[in-house]
Amino acid sequence: MRRYFRVLSLFALATMASSVLAAQVLSSPTDAALENPAASPIAFAYVSSSPSSGAFEIDAYAVTSNGKLTTVPGSPFPTEVSGLASSSKYLFGTNGVEIDSFSIANDGAIAQVSSINAQQLNQDDCGGPFDMFLDRTGATLYDMDYIGNICANNPYQAFSVGGDSGDLNYIGVTNAASPAFATSLSFLANNRYAYGSSCLFMTGPEIYGFQRAADNSLTHLSINPAMPVAPSGDYYCPGGAAAPDAANHLVFVVTPMNGNTQQPTGGPAQIAVYTADGSGNLTTNSTYKNMTSTPIVSVYSYTASPSGKYLALGGDAGLQLFHFNGAEPVTHFTGLLTSDQINQTFWDNNDHLYAISQPAGKLFVFTVTPTKVTEAPGSPYSITNPQNIAVVPR
Repeated sequence: MRRYFRVLSLFALATMASSVLAAQVLSSPTDAALENPAASPIAFAYVSSSPSSGAFEIDAYAVTSNGKLTTVPGSPFPTEVSGLASSSKYLFGTNGVEIDSFSIANDGAIAQVSSINAQQLNQDDCGGPFDMFLDRTGATLYDMDYIGNICANNPYQAFSVGGDSGDLNYIGVTNAASPAFATSLSFLANNRYAYGSSCLFMTGPEIYGFQRAADNSLTHLSINPAMPVAPSGDYYCPGGAAAPDAANHLVFVVTPMNGNTQQPTGGPAQIAVYTADGSGNLTTNSTYKNMTSTPIVSVYSYTASPSGKYLALGGDAGLQLFHFNGAEPVTHFTGLLTSDQINQTFWDNNDHLYAISQPAGKLFVFTVTPTKVTEAPGSPYSITNPQNIAVVPR
């Protein structure tokens, strides 16, 4: 039986009461390159959605240089997947049991080329593929195998991607499994180490890491990075990590946690910066005194731009951008770009930021330059019950 789910988060999602434009006033594009976008697309954007109960499809868009989206011929494409990931050549989708591979035509149209039952490959035939992600080369696809270990713990599966066919070949599963392994992993620029974080049952934060071996399998690192110094109690660590493209630094978003009740206090989320050494160990100089805060209390997605310059945070209160400054604290770039709840963010290679809001049924596109952020022409786009997004640069 196929099992459908929302892939973005294992944490409860809050809803927003309004969708008014937030404090930041968006500029209008003035750059000549933005006014005269190239005719050929610079990327394709794919959004899985569920327009009605039990029905799933993928909305496909071609992206021009100013961020404007046009519908790909044949879109939407009926599918049986909701979770998405992509390499430069293929789109991957999962329904929680199988992982399907889709070829991408020159005009952005997709066609399924293969499928593999990932659930049958775990030791107990329980759970199945949840969050999917690739290494930085796109040669290996990984998934967080939800309760795939003794029907209780989460390991990570690895698959090689057939370069000419898109077929997935099973490599193996991690040597460690835990209910705390709750998200996809973020690879450092060296493509050797990958990290994630969680707070299991809100009893305490955990940052964990894996090393990528020569056969592209993942081995659990024996690390226990310290959390930043809090004003009192501890910090609660939402799942995930963000790593820039050309450095050994990464960030985790943390929120204050009451030391007695082990529950979030509702205080503002802050952004901690960590540095990895040559063995994958993580250290931080972040404390409550030097970490930048955000009005987004419940953060559902945070991603670094491929350029390593920007960090996008999406969550209950909307969407906000920051400057990524290596080992130094991140700094504010914008206020809230929207007050709609943002569930997932994604970047292309041209500093376009994509964000989907599940409650509002919207896809936002922004163009980011060193001095301003502009909402792309036509944004936001209406999509009924969007689930997940993947962007394929051209």
